[in-house]
Amino acid sequence: MTPHPRRQHMSTRRNPQPCQTHDLGRFEILTRDGAARIGRLHTNHGPLNTPMLLPVVNPNIMTIEPREMWEEYGVEGLITNSYIIWKHHKLKEEALRNGVHNLLDFPGIIVTDSGTFQSYVYGDVEVGVSEIIEFQKNIGVDIGTMLDVFGRPDMSLDELEYAVEETARRASESLEVAGSNLLLNGPIQGGINDDLRARSGYLMSSIKGQYHNFTIHPIGGIVPLMEKQMYRELFQILLASKSNIPPNRPIHLFGCGHPLLFPLSIALGVDIFDSAAYVLFARDDRFFTPTGTVKLQDIREWPISSRALFGISPEEVKKMDKKDRTMILSRHNLEITQTELARCREAIRNGKIWELAEERSHSSPQLRAAFLWVLDQLSFPDEGPIGESIMDIVASTNPIRKGGESMSHDIETRPHILHLQALIATRWKTPGSWWDGSKTNVKNIIIIEKTAPPWRINSLNSVITHLIETPNSIPLIITPLGIIPYSLEDLSPWCHLDGSNDMWKIHYDDEEIIEFLSDYGLENTPFIRIKPDPKLIVKSKLNQKVRDWLDRCSIVDKLSVLCSINPNDGCKLTHSMSCRKSTTDRIVNVYSENSHILSPRLNDGGISLTLEGAKKLCDARFPISFDENTIDSEFLGLPKVCINDDAIPFVGVGRNVMHGYILGADNHLMPGQPCLIVDSKGNFVAHGVPITTSREMKFFKKGIAVRVRGGVLKNSS
Repeated sequence: MTPHPRRQHMSTRRNPQPCQTHDLGRFEILTRDGAARIGRLHTNHGPLNTPMLLPVVNPNIMTIEPREMWEEYGVEGLITNSYIIWKHHKLKEEALRNGVHNLLDFPGIIVTDSGTFQSYVYGDVEVGVSEIIEFQKNIGVDIGTMLDVFGRPDMSLDELEYAVEETARRASESLEVAGSNLLLNGPIQGGINDDLRARSGYLMSSIKGQYHNFTIHPIGGIVPLMEKQMYRELFQILLASKSNIPPNRPIHLFGCGHPLLFPLSIALGVDIFDSAAYVLFARDDRFFTPTGTVKLQDIREWPISSRALFGISPEEVKKMDKKDRTMILSRHNLEITQTELARCREAIRNGKIWELAEERSHSSPQLRAAFLWVLDQLSFPDEGPIGESIMDIVASTNPIRKGGESMSHDIETRPHILHLQALIATRWKTPGSWWDGSKTNVKNIIIIEKTAPPWRINSLNSVITHLIETPNSIPLIITPLGIIPYSLEDLSPWCHLDGSNDMWKIHYDDEEIIEFLSDYGLENTPFIRIKPDPKLIVKSKLNQKVRDWLDRCSIVDKLSVLCSINPNDGCKLTHSMSCRKSTTDRIVNVYSENSHILSPRLNDGGISLTLEGAKKLCDARFPISFDENTIDSEFLGLPKVCINDDAIPFVGVGRNVMHGYILGADNHLMPGQPCLIVDSKGNFVAHGVPITTSREMKFFKKGIAVRVRGGVLKNSS
């Protein structure tokens, strides 16, 4: 085997340490962007950090050595086939004698397939259900796979039902044989039938083992779809399968490994990929780019750079013998795969995974069609399993995020924007009183148009002038994403849209404006259009009074939209409100009765509560029930997370709420937005920002659930 030219410069990574016994098989979320999540799965050979790819390694033909994958490419885990090892006498003996990690010379996590894929390619396999599990356990595999029944897309409904039911029937036996130390994959079958996929997800996730349940749920039977680039069906299968799978179990897209598919798959909730594509494509003289595959024979210059190809021309690679050419292209493909996954993880951290998925969707007609199908589901979710997964994606998405928002034709269907628009449509209400103290009905609507942000600078004086003239008026702003209340003018994404200046010249005719106003129940209210004059100076003595009223409306409306606080309660909280402002005239701190209660965040327009503010919002009128059928109301109060007594001494002094210590959480809890932490009697303990949803808090036993910002107990340290 030709050595890698940079092998001598490789740094030696330390061998991984096994997790604590009680953490074996547990998964935790570190950060998220909706359904996309950076997670950590704990195993006997270190943590598996997701989203990630398990490169497929054929123990008979190792194009890139597993040790090199570990040291040179940062690969934490790989997947090989236990059936191939079992069937090959020499490999079998060595694996049983020295273990699979020594056989492959790989210190990280080793996952094995069971022979199911061989049954799809070659027909039936010779090994039994218990026998292959016992073998995987005996050779020291970290995560094995049960022998499931492959469901091809072209199978009849009866055949697919058999694949689902027979796989489930074998599950208990497989978990029993696996014992306490071997974690298992529980594959999901069902062809392209949504209901069967959902049923398979339910059956496989419901089966209990004596030591462990299934640790990971691979979505099986998808290779035939990818071979034909049937990407819409691929994502249909994914969404249907996820609907019944507990959120604390990673999702593995079995056999998927092309970088082009990573962003959208991850945005929809995939945690793990695996593939031999990095080698198979190289053998065919093809190499990866993030946007597709290129044939070596078609190029004269590299369209993408990598360490593997640096300093070598395409012509030089073409002249190499087959073995060396396959080697160098395989290394390039693996490097591009790892780089694209790193790009996806960074996108999750920055709240940009959906933008990356949009960008990649334009690289392939088939992928673009699949992406547009997903957008249709987001806009009009159905009542089936796919609709359930779609609603979970939107509900688990933080509706606001810092930084610019890139304009595109698809921007309106990004999950966080859909979430925010839904919150405004249901929670934003017209003011209960006006700046002059009157409580009459709305008389007029002021439509600010053809004006770019910051509206607090270029539109404020024009708005004040109109409000002085007609106090019972509501100012609204036309944006490329629709019409929004002026009180939410500094809320992302509207104030941070990145695009040409022409996008702010958008014009809606009267009928379109009335349609927008109907979302707010204002379709019958007269409106006027204004293009603010940024040079206008208000000379009226009422200027400050109107400005104070606008500031108060902004705080009340944000509490309503983001925190589910009834506007009446928000008005009471801000009755004697005062504030400190920045040099750019933005509110920095809000005070109530001389107590600092909250601060509007300058980077996204959201709200950060203080301990005093959280105490005031811990309203006893909202009891702790955590019932799935919560009362139907737009305003359920600041969501609560109830912790058990053992955690109170820690959380009360400001330590984070950890999974495993939660008794319940309100269903309207939103990752990224404020919540209260209470004891079992409803007493206020702390406040913070949740990382996970209320449903996830029911399942996870590892990791941070709420980042605590302050507690009621004094820290003795």
